[in-house]
Amino acid sequence: MGANLPDEIGGGAVVDDPKTLVSTGWLGAHLKDPDLRVLDASWYLPTAGRDAKAEYAQTHIPGARFFDIDEISDSRSSLPHMAPPPEKFISRMRAMGVGDGHQVVVYDGSGLFSAARVWWTFRLMGKMDVAVLDGGLPKWLAEGREVEDMPPIVKDRHMTTSRQNHLVKDVTQVAHAAKLGEAAIIDARPVARFTGDAPEPRPGLRAGHIPGARNVPFGDVLNPDGTMKSTADLRAVFQAAGVDLTKPAITTCGSGVTAAILSLALERIGHKSHALYDGSWAEWGMYDDLSVEKGPAR
Repeated sequence: MGANLPDEIGGGAVVDDPKTLVSTGWLGAHLKDPDLRVLDASWYLPTAGRDAKAEYAQTHIPGARFFDIDEISDSRSSLPHMAPPPEKFISRMRAMGVGDGHQVVVYDGSGLFSAARVWWTFRLMGKMDVAVLDGGLPKWLAEGREVEDMPPIVKDRHMTTSRQNHLVKDVTQVAHAAKLGEAAIIDARPVARFTGDAPEPRPGLRAGHIPGARNVPFGDVLNPDGTMKSTADLRAVFQAAGVDLTKPAITTCGSGVTAAILSLALERIGHKSHALYDGSWAEWGMYDDLSVEKGPAR
């Protein structure tokens, strides 16, 4: 796509882009395309009391496969749902009938929450024909669109990957960027967790944020119905938070899930130089030798 997508038109309707974000109308029109694959990437915090797999089994968009964020991850890491090795990603996708030449659309049961993480994972693997469903399953259901409870018929599909290492950062790279101020570090956690006024949901983590980071709670880039804001509004949100959009960006959050929402928002506004800190606060908050700031962004 071009450097900047046109601002949304028609009373705020999303501009469909099969590489970032598509509307329920777009998916409805393409649902029976032979090379379309739909993934249910629902994932919830333990405090939500929801069972993503059980909900998928009961109700999902026709043909959707369930993408298990916790299982399709790097099992060698002690950190939660780190990006999977390419060979594991390939194995799981082939078993789900997802492969080369497919247009993938990812949704979740919250509206727009965990689906962006899977969008980012596909892009990390070099698969660019992937989009998030704007508004997710809640919007799809609200519009009375078709759902089913039957698992899809899956046929193995060959898949190749080309890992895009520039899309992910490790703790050493983030610490370097924070020290030199060479990147805009953007934290998607709620304000009280960013400032250190609220405890982390994961035990044993310090409170606060990476020095020099700016706070854009992921909900700030969404509309009340769970759809993503227009490109003009997204730019305004980042600018109001003090994010220097002339710098490369590094997104972060609690465990690398909602950071991907900010990555998607950056891609929507044409900011191409962005990476996700996969370990996020689950890693940074664990090590006493890493500096932590508290209070509002400075």
